[in-house]
Amino acid sequence: MSLRFLLILLNPYLTPNLISYFMTSEKAKTALKKYFGYDEFRPLQEEIIQSVYDGKDTVVIMPTGGGKSVCFQIPAVTMEGTALVVSPLIALMKDQVESMRAIGVKASFLNSSISSKEQFEIEGQFKDGTLDLLYVSPEKLASQDFQSVLGAAKISLFAIDEAHCISSWGHNFRPEYRQLKLLKTKFPNIPVIALTATADKVTRKDIGDQLNLVEPKLFLASFDRPNLKLEVRPGRKRWEQIVNFVANHRDEAGIIYCMSRKNCESLAAKLQAKGLNADFYHAGMSSDQRNKTQEAFINDQIDIICATVAFGMGIDKSNIRWVIHYNLPKNIENFYQEIGRAGRDGAAADTMLFYSYADIMFLKTLIDQDGANGRELMQSKLDRLQQYATSPVCRRKTLLSYFGEYLADNCGNCDVCDLPPTSIDGTELAQMALSAVYRVKGQANSELLINILRGSQRKDILESGFQNIKTYGVGRAYTYLDWRAYIEQLTQQGFLEIALDDGYKLKLTQASQDVLFKDLKVKLVKPASIKEREEIAEASAVTKQSQSETFKWDKDLFKRLKDLRLRLAKEAGMPPYIIFGDKSLQEMAAAKPITREQFLTITGVGERKADQFSFDFLNVIKAYGQEKGIADADMFKPMLRASVKPKKSKVPKSAKVPTRQMTLEFYNKGLSLIEIARERGLKKSTLIDHLLYYHRDGLEIDFESMVDYDEELLKKIKDLVYQQEDSPPKMKPVFAGLDERVSYDEIKLYFAILETRGEI
Repeated sequence: MSLRFLLILLNPYLTPNLISYFMTSEKAKTALKKYFGYDEFRPLQEEIIQSVYDGKDTVVIMPTGGGKSVCFQIPAVTMEGTALVVSPLIALMKDQVESMRAIGVKASFLNSSISSKEQFEIEGQFKDGTLDLLYVSPEKLASQDFQSVLGAAKISLFAIDEAHCISSWGHNFRPEYRQLKLLKTKFPNIPVIALTATADKVTRKDIGDQLNLVEPKLFLASFDRPNLKLEVRPGRKRWEQIVNFVANHRDEAGIIYCMSRKNCESLAAKLQAKGLNADFYHAGMSSDQRNKTQEAFINDQIDIICATVAFGMGIDKSNIRWVIHYNLPKNIENFYQEIGRAGRDGAAADTMLFYSYADIMFLKTLIDQDGANGRELMQSKLDRLQQYATSPVCRRKTLLSYFGEYLADNCGNCDVCDLPPTSIDGTELAQMALSAVYRVKGQANSELLINILRGSQRKDILESGFQNIKTYGVGRAYTYLDWRAYIEQLTQQGFLEIALDDGYKLKLTQASQDVLFKDLKVKLVKPASIKEREEIAEASAVTKQSQSETFKWDKDLFKRLKDLRLRLAKEAGMPPYIIFGDKSLQEMAAAKPITREQFLTITGVGERKADQFSFDFLNVIKAYGQEKGIADADMFKPMLRASVKPKKSKVPKSAKVPTRQMTLEFYNKGLSLIEIARERGLKKSTLIDHLLYYHRDGLEIDFESMVDYDEELLKKIKDLVYQQEDSPPKMKPVFAGLDERVSYDEIKLYFAILETRGEI
């Protein structure tokens, strides 16, 4: 049944607003499949598009590769008029316009790279309403001669891309962006959508203020890019480590970011001497040289670019498979944006950051040379990056906490998770620190908090009366350096946040409320020496680099499809990734479609691209099947999406392994309960039952290792069990007796521990 028909049936029961919402949602989804080849929106995209449809000003903070552009491109092709997009770089405009034209969208751009004649023609198309999208620079938009053109055109919306450029608090401030505030003055009824990949709280507010937005709706997408492997290595023997790293990524596109032009050039020369396809890029090159190098990289003619931060902002290349930071960037915003250039197609990508104290000192010198203006803020941001690089906590937890996100579990896709340091139960330590923050009402920075915990007699503490709070001096047993490390970890895990706009004072988060009032357990790592941390990092450097994918593809067929893509791209005069991203080719190499209908099921294949490219790609896939002796009927294997449940196994019952035996096999391989649950798609309680079966059969099972073991809690549970008359004892009375603070799964594990000890 179509949505339109369903709405007709339900019409008497729906409000006009609901009907409008469903109709616009259907319109947006139809455009998503037709032009972009996707069946579903990514998180928040649909809500953002609806906000634009509703005519509201909107601020979008969404990570690179998260799908920001779709948030204004879908309204552009479904609303009346032309969407005017402000973009800071010529290369970025060119990329976006080529991508739009490739999928059948009428798009163009105005900037200094085109002739006066071309500019006149495009302005005519804009005024005639024959364009869906028009990209312009901020200088062009604010120019006097373009104002009359704006007044003569029908504009559906204004989209401000890379919106952090408007804020002096942002990491790439562009003064010319400040002129964009005229948009709401001259066109108060046209919605403005401002988009950026990275912006802290101060910058987000500044974006809205500088653009004169009217009660803007803020959409803050998750900053998590789970396909990116995060790794930090000590900055010793960098060249040797790079050689080994690149050897594992042959024929893959990657970027090496360097602090100096000299390093860019010398690294590129050494890579070339190793027979690798590398070049360099920095601001000291002529404009023609930079454009030539950038075009070669975009078109897969160069695999490796050694570049300063001057490179990358205008790159929309989706198949960059790795990013290395030869030197530390200035702050986490820059770091996050630069690693975000890898894996934009959603496929696995690697990132590696070299850390050295020498880089820290050099960057501090640069900050001091900048003078007093914003120096304290820049220093604080550098401190947070240093904490990220030296932290013994899951890298993704640390990174996300900076942007105000709390990640409950370790990510499993960073060097710390690959080789985790020994952790301790830090709940009591956390409660000391968080309680102190609570009692001083968030008026202490890290240094002051440590001195309160250690019972310091400092003048500022005594004058503020902080010596009278309950937590004053409770942490005397720990050194100043120990407390600094623990507070850094609590910040990195999202239990504390630093208010950059309020003297860097520590504030509680929602997660910290759970520690204080719901007895949430906290894991901390004992402060390690610099040498120990470096040994951990060096050990992690030799761990396996490859990342698991949700599906397996035929590597030989994938290479043939890449070769075809490169040939077609050269013929069409466009970058290969605009034809199809690596993830689309990987799906083709896994699913092996041989008809147009099957081809349309591949992610990233819309109607226009199917019309243009299905003949060539299907011929390669069919020829491959014939060469391998695969019958047409056995070729196509539809991709299993996350929303589709896998079909049940066709294995005969006699050949099936008992489900509890499969659980035991995973347990014997050393997997945790959580890992087994993920692998098997079963509840933890079911897995505990499986393992209890084998314990009762005489097998030794270490249940204590499966829980944050607490002898006091075990004693309470045992007392509650002995109060029952039931045999075997029931969990519900125990759950109630513990004030519902301990989960049933945890109680079941404690029951298992008591059973293995013969105490119940």
